[in-house]
Amino acid sequence: MTVAPFALMQLSSGLFASKTLAVAVQLDVFSLATGDGITVEEFAAARELRTRPAGMLLTGCAGLGLLEKDGDRFLASPLAREFLVPGTRYYFGDFVTMLDERVYAGWMRLAEAVHTDAPTVWDSTQRDSLFDDADPVTVRTFWRGMHSLSTYTARAVAEAYDFGSVRRLLDVGGGGAAFTIELCRAYPRLEATVYDLPFVCEQTAERIAEAGLSDRITCVAGDFFADEKLPGGHDVALLSSVLHDWSAAENQVILDKVAAALPDGGRILVAELLMDDDESGPAPAALFNLLMLVETRHGRNYAGAEYERWLRAAGCAAVERVPVAGVSANALVVGTVARPAYRGAGTQRSM
Repeated sequence: MTVAPFALMQLSSGLFASKTLAVAVQLDVFSLATGDGITVEEFAAARELRTRPAGMLLTGCAGLGLLEKDGDRFLASPLAREFLVPGTRYYFGDFVTMLDERVYAGWMRLAEAVHTDAPTVWDSTQRDSLFDDADPVTVRTFWRGMHSLSTYTARAVAEAYDFGSVRRLLDVGGGGAAFTIELCRAYPRLEATVYDLPFVCEQTAERIAEAGLSDRITCVAGDFFADEKLPGGHDVALLSSVLHDWSAAENQVILDKVAAALPDGGRILVAELLMDDDESGPAPAALFNLLMLVETRHGRNYAGAEYERWLRAAGCAAVERVPVAGVSANALVVGTVARPAYRGAGTQRSM
């Protein structure tokens, strides 16, 4: 069998596709291309461009399957209409913008990160973590991107796992409330608390109000490392795309506190893009793992077996994995808290 370099060509030129998408989102190509579509000349006039680059960009988008050609007109493809037109329910453009404006420059210094074991997206000599950025524009871009990344996966989680018996959900590190909003829409009896840093809660409250769910979703400001206890009164706690930001030791601290905040029989749901247990892939998780190298001090993508071990150490007697067809998570790792029973003075009490 002859081996050809076509796969290598696709890998090495991947940046061409990602930047084409990013510029198209920046210029809002796909809103213009809905309905009857747009010609090169119309696009150039609408965005004050010359026709040569305007045509090249539209052709690039067509080659990527984001636009369809009908005569001299370009029309948004079903994929673009669903996810790349601002205002749609699962708009993905904010994540594309966040990568383009914040992440790509650091990713281009991947070799430096490999050699130094230090993040390149932000200056780790000036700040303690990626969440300490003082620039309000950068902060807003980041959290809008995280919401955009999470919202479709939240729908997938709502479909993959039955929340019908859940009454009170604690969304730990749930900034943006993408998961709580989507879950509350899918389960009308569900109420939720988003627990995150103070400045994140300020932005999250806006999202909740826009969704018309302020009566069912509340925000509690806090820090799961600094706070001795997490908010109580919940039967399920969700950690979505949280634990990949931290080291194994830090994750155990977080999960211990989460378990302590839940009653006996309470459930902890960890939604992540899991690595295979032998860490051979899959490709999306393995590449996201490298993203954690350029983004965090100690984070990485972990295998399901590692999450299972931490959940059991936190006091979960039963642990299972539930597949999820999401973009930011491919599974839920679910642990059920079991309190040890103690006997004393002829009585039994649960801790």
